[in-house]
Amino acid sequence: MTSTAIRISRILLCLTLLTGIAAAQDRIKAGWNLFSPEQDVQLGKEAAAEIEKEVTVVNDKQLTDYVARIGKRLADASPAPDYPYTFKVVADPNINAFALPGGPIYIHTGLITSADNEAQVAGVVAHEVGHVALRHSTNQASKAQIFQIPLLLAGGMLDQKGGLLGSLSQIGIGFGLNSVFMKYSRSAEKDADILGARMMADVGYDPAEMATFFQKLEAAGGGQGTPQFFSDHPNPGNRVKYVNDEIGYLPKKDYTKGDQGQFNSMKARAGRVKIPEKPKQAAEAAPSSGASASGGASASGGNQRFSGAGFEVVHPSSWKVHNANQGTMVTVLPEGGLVQTSNGQSAMARGMMAGSSSRPRRA
Repeated sequence: MTSTAIRISRILLCLTLLTGIAAAQDRIKAGWNLFSPEQDVQLGKEAAAEIEKEVTVVNDKQLTDYVARIGKRLADASPAPDYPYTFKVVADPNINAFALPGGPIYIHTGLITSADNEAQVAGVVAHEVGHVALRHSTNQASKAQIFQIPLLLAGGMLDQKGGLLGSLSQIGIGFGLNSVFMKYSRSAEKDADILGARMMADVGYDPAEMATFFQKLEAAGGGQGTPQFFSDHPNPGNRVKYVNDEIGYLPKKDYTKGDQGQFNSMKARAGRVKIPEKPKQAAEAAPSSGASASGGASASGGNQRFSGAGFEVVHPSSWKVHNANQGTMVTVLPEGGLVQTSNGQSAMARGMMAGSSSRPRRA
């Protein structure tokens, strides 16, 4: 080999290594989190029991088994295959799906009937598995309640009777369909898309079908309003483009769109599911502005005094008191005290927080 040929070979080798480094820079990792993975699982189980009071789970074994088979293939290829994933179908004509921390995933019948093939359904399921694997729900809650959750942890209050949801409700975190746990940032959406495309490729589904389905939904939104999927999963930008860009890094091989005959059969079954009338949702409890069972508020001129467990807070009487955990912590906010950040998170702009993490002495 001539010296010129050797130099060209070295240049090509360097370019190959640089390409590999660039691809490695797109590595997706879970964000910081105040919860443990075990608490994700516990939260998911508790939340599923509450969510299933609000939605109608389809009792069709063939349809459920079909969706669960798709989901299990993808979950096994995820970065967190050991979570106890479950996959259920919800009787709802809206094109949507959602995931709870630790594994429970729900797919609307409207999503199945709107898809053209199994790979498109798999694309949305992979996206939801990505949310679970990257722990986006508890990451969102950790950022939204960055001050109060550490107080709960410090006092050992997340292990009290009533479960995690009961404890978190004391600081204003619920787990309905509009909970902070279910509202993802745009960066989380992008990570779930990209990770989902990679999982699809790993198990043999054509990842281009994810982009195709997103494109179909975007086109449908042009004259019929925004599909619910985009309402609950904010578009990080041109998701069709970056999914297709990601596909350029994936292995070139023969991918499948799934068994079309079986898909058509399942799509028909989903279309025959009776959609129930929407039940009236329970109104969210309003923040307490007065006395509670273990925390009291008393007037003092234009101010009020909140007496908690071992502490007192004096605040303007017009401010709202969010009493938490039997009076051991409190957040007091004026009108407009909470603001939305650029990532769609709630943050305290004005107000005060106080609490006690000491445990009561045993008698």
